[in-house]
Amino acid sequence: MSIAQRPLLTLAVLTLAAALGLPGSATAEVEKYVIDTANGHASINFRIRHLDFGWVYGRFNTFSGTFTYDTESPKNSGIELQIQTASVDSNQAERDKHLRNKDFLNVDKFPTATFKSTSYTEGLGTAELAGDFTLNGVTKPIRFQVERLGNGPDPWGNYRRAFMGTTEIPLKAFGIEDFGPTARSVELTFVIEGIRK
Repeated sequence: MSIAQRPLLTLAVLTLAAALGLPGSATAEVEKYVIDTANGHASINFRIRHLDFGWVYGRFNTFSGTFTYDTESPKNSGIELQIQTASVDSNQAERDKHLRNKDFLNVDKFPTATFKSTSYTEGLGTAELAGDFTLNGVTKPIRFQVERLGNGPDPWGNYRRAFMGTTEIPLKAFGIEDFGPTARSVELTFVIEGIRK
């Protein structure tokens, strides 16, 4: 074999190794993120119908979580969230006290709601996140329609990635039935901004 042919053979071997995922191949690493809950960089919000007139808006002030994102194969991405249900905030103290009782969130018995994804798919301009949501001691599968908000370095030397997801949750499925006939479901929206580890 001539000296000129050796670089071509080496390139072919490396290309094959990369395709097979063998040691020494150049493969993309799954990015790991911690959700940045400081300074309003992430939020979990909800709205529910008020009689037939309008909407009540609120949020959960205390939550945490992590997510992963695979730039080469987004289907390998996922997220885990933990929400402290006692942190519910609808901007009205008496209503929030009512929401915390056993008829609704039952925060003394079930202080944490969780979401753990089971699949993530991306299309042209769209994405969908599916997973198991646990609320009021009940676990059910739900799906979020997801918008990719952006990613890149920040001024402090970190790398960030952000998403927004929206879903509608039937309350009766989670054992909550006392909101009245016009409020059978709640719209839940998360805005998740993470700092890469």
